[in-house]
Formats: sequence, structure tokens, C-alpha cells
Amino acid sequence: MLESFIAGLPKVELHVHHVGSAAPRIVAELAARHEGRTPVPADPAAVAKYFEFRDFAHFIEIYLSVVDLIRDPEDVRILTYEVARELARQQVRYAELTVTPYSHVSRGIPAEAFCAAIEDARVRAEAEMGIVLRWCFDIPGEAGLPAAEETLEIALDHRPDGLVSFGLGGPEVGVPRPMFKPYFDKARAAGLRSAPHAGETTGPETIWDAIRELGAERIGHGISAVQDERLMAYLAEHRIPLEVCPTSNVCTRAVASIEEHPLSALRAAGVPVTINSDDPPMFGTTLNDEYAVAARLLDLDEAGLGELAKDAVDASFLPDGEKRKIKEEIDAYVATAPQSA
Repeated sequence: MLESFIAGLPKVELHVHHVGSAAPRIVAELAARHEGRTPVPADPAAVAKYFEFRDFAHFIEIYLSVVDLIRDPEDVRILTYEVARELARQQVRYAELTVTPYSHVSRGIPAEAFCAAIEDARVRAEAEMGIVLRWCFDIPGEAGLPAAEETLEIALDHRPDGLVSFGLGGPEVGVPRPMFKPYFDKARAAGLRSAPHAGETTGPETIWDAIRELGAERIGHGISAVQDERLMAYLAEHRIPLEVCPTSNVCTRAVASIEEHPLSALRAAGVPVTINSDDPPMFGTTLNDEYAVAARLLDLDEAGLGELAKDAVDASFLPDGEKRKIKEEIDAYVATAPQSA
């Protein structure tokens, strides 16, 4: 009963990666096009096996091998549209997709063509499926300051209509947040919101750095905040949401097991939390699955799940009027859906 309720619940998705959302079917098709020049298998079943990670470093290695399959603007357009289709199928009304333009531009796709391709897919998806997509352009931290410089340049000089925020992804260990401060300062001055990853595989100090140095308005992952009561109080007081991705955290070994996930402790401390899917096909999950996990961890019924969905709407970078419309739709759905006994 709860699963069918979740399947129909209107949602927003705030932490989902562009390439990391490529379904095994799409990955296999791209691999077949580049057969002999990629370690990625050209069979969807084999792709699922390929997406079994030993640790976070291995995940990054696999992720980058999939990035390498995206070699021209048409690949970008197809991938983006297919990601939108899967999100719309799960009743996602709005998604802020984390896009890493540097990874594609550095492989030979011109920045202007890349931005045009994601915009074409965004406009088509909204017209055909009603889903609204927006972009978070993120710096791949492992590529250092040259990647930061180019990501900022693409964001400001080729700014697509759907771009709303600026982020920082990739490994956290050995990639200090403060080094990226000048780039976030310029992005924020240009009106982009700040949404860096922090505190997934490192401790609370990384989250403090993201807030103090990068002006973070939302934190990607942020689960190590549970180790610092003062930080949790700060997040609660200043209403800085965490983009929590439970299954992802287990798959990358950031958390030992789903039972040990700190989601409930964070929420009990008043920290705003949202539920997201990160790189869903790579982790064998969906946003619907993540809501089911959250329902179990937080002991939520239908009404509680509706509130959790509205928390994500509040944490989004949507204008207030658009937030209100989606929250009203969630309330109407909860009011009319059959309730569990």
C-alpha cells in the first residue's frame, strides 16, 4: 500500500547526477557505439554487474568511464531527455539535475553545443511530459582549479536558461572546499545559488567549510553533520537543508549499512533533510525506492511522506509561487489517496 502511495506522490528531486542517471539500456547502447574503446559492457545485464562498487574511489572510476561514453551533443541530448523521462515516470514535478560540463567539454564537446543540447532536452521534456528541469553546474573537485575556472566560465559565458546553482562534486578527501571560494564568490555574485557536496566521506569540518567559504545554501549529502551537535544546531537554526541519498551512502561505503544511516538522527535534531537518489541506476535504486527507505527509517505513514515531499519543495530553488503550486498538489494527493490501516 505504501509503495503504491509513493509511486503516485508528486515529488521534487534535488540531488541527482546527469550522467549518473543513465539507465543501463542507454549506457549499453552508448558502449556499443564505442565498442573496443571503453571498458563499459554493451549488454544491459552486464552493465548492472559493472555498477557494483568496492568503495567510493572505485565508484568514481566507474562513473568516469561512463562519462567517457558521452562524446557528442546528440549523446548529451538523448541522455538528458531519457533522464527526464525516468523522473517524470516517478511523478517528479521538478528536478535540479547536477551537470558537470567540464567533463564533456574537456572531452571535445564545445561548451555552446553542450549547453544547447541540455536546453533542447529540457524544453522538450517540459513540453511533452510536464516535468521542469533546472541545472546545477558542478566542479569536478578531483580535476582541481582548472576545472573550477572552466566550469565558472561556461556557467557565466554560456549560461543556459535552466541554470540555477553552482556546485562542487567528486571526491572530498584531498579536495579542500576553501580552495574553490573565489569561483563560488563569482558564481553567487552572478545570481547562482550555492549547493556544494560536503560531509559524505569526510567529517563535519568539510560541511563547515562549505558554509563559511562557499556560502552553501544547501549541502549535498552532509551526513557527517551527525558527528557535530553544534553543526546540527546551526543547520537547524539557519534552515540549511541536506540532500540525503541513503542507498548511495551505503553503496559507496560512506555508511556501513542502511540500518546505521544517520537520517533519523539528523531529522530528530531539526536538520532540514530531503530525500534524493544521487546516481540511481548505478546504485540500483530510484527516487521512489529512496522514499520507501526513508519511510522505514523515519517510521512515516502517508501523511508523513507528504510532509517529507514538501520539505524538498521548500528546499528547492524554485520561486515561491511555484513551490506553493507543488505543495498544494501534494496536499491534494495525500488528502484523496487511500491511507494504510
